[in-house]
Amino acid sequence: MKKPKILLIYTGGTIGMIKDADTGALRAFDFNNILTRIPELRLLDCEIETTSFREPIDSSNMNPKYWADIAQIIESNYHDFDGFVVLHGSDTMSYSASALSFMLENLSKPVIFTGSQLPIGDLRTDAKENLITSIQIASLQIKGLPAIREVGLYFEYKLYRGNRTTKINAEHFEAFESLNYPHLAESGVHLNINEEFLWRSQSNEDLVVRTKMNTNVAILKLFPGISRPILEAVLTSNLIEGLVLETYGSGNATTEPWFIDLLKKAISKGLHIINVTQCAGGSVTMGQYETSSQLKSIGVISGKDITTEAAITKLMYLLGENIGQSEFQKTFETPLRGEMT
Repeated sequence: MKKPKILLIYTGGTIGMIKDADTGALRAFDFNNILTRIPELRLLDCEIETTSFREPIDSSNMNPKYWADIAQIIESNYHDFDGFVVLHGSDTMSYSASALSFMLENLSKPVIFTGSQLPIGDLRTDAKENLITSIQIASLQIKGLPAIREVGLYFEYKLYRGNRTTKINAEHFEAFESLNYPHLAESGVHLNINEEFLWRSQSNEDLVVRTKMNTNVAILKLFPGISRPILEAVLTSNLIEGLVLETYGSGNATTEPWFIDLLKKAISKGLHIINVTQCAGGSVTMGQYETSSQLKSIGVISGKDITTEAAITKLMYLLGENIGQSEFQKTFETPLRGEMT
């Protein structure tokens, strides 16, 4: 049988760094020589090719333009490769994996994001295992078809649905978690795939790449003592078209009349407000308590159990697609790529 072909896409980040022998400073190495740097890749039962951003970036500089670049690299190589592995800095990886899941409509091949906490040239690096297993996962096939057909994120022995992840630790190798959805796979002595949790597109249409992301959005985290002038400044800005509101617990907020009135006025003027929980896990259930009933009654959109990362990128995506005002709430509250239950 023909070996699966995997394309490595290096965007930047710690995983692609080595120490300069003279200065000790970290620098990106040439990914065209990756088989020299990691000879273990030759043992994988697949063909590997590489491509890189012309200028690798720190993931703190990631933005929708670069998301579009990644999506277009995948689109232009889609029919020539069986899977894709995106090497990315860990700090914004959950945002990028979420964004790509929305941008790649009708995806039927694996797109696996991975990175590392230590540079690939470090003696104790986690980069080699993350990279090798990500490639192995991307090349997995069942009856000639890819086992994974969605955007995933692999880190420290676990494969997650990309748009369900959050970075939870800046120092440990176990940097990510998916608290509202089971792991898609786990790497140990064996590579165990949890097939019942994999995403399967309901469409048999060809891949459609959508790169129009509207960035006129914001995130506002509620806290005890948030003041009226601050909230008013945010909600009355003519620049903001969508707002992710991080509320307490299961979607609760203050019932102060001024707070509810400001939200109501903003919604009446066309602002889309998404209610997500500040908690690491769990779901928004508006109406469960009196402190969320008013939010529901004035038209605040429920984010259910979506992550903040997926909420903000889904908001950019839907605004970019010019979803009509009357359809927006229903569309947002509908799972498009398995990002919410």
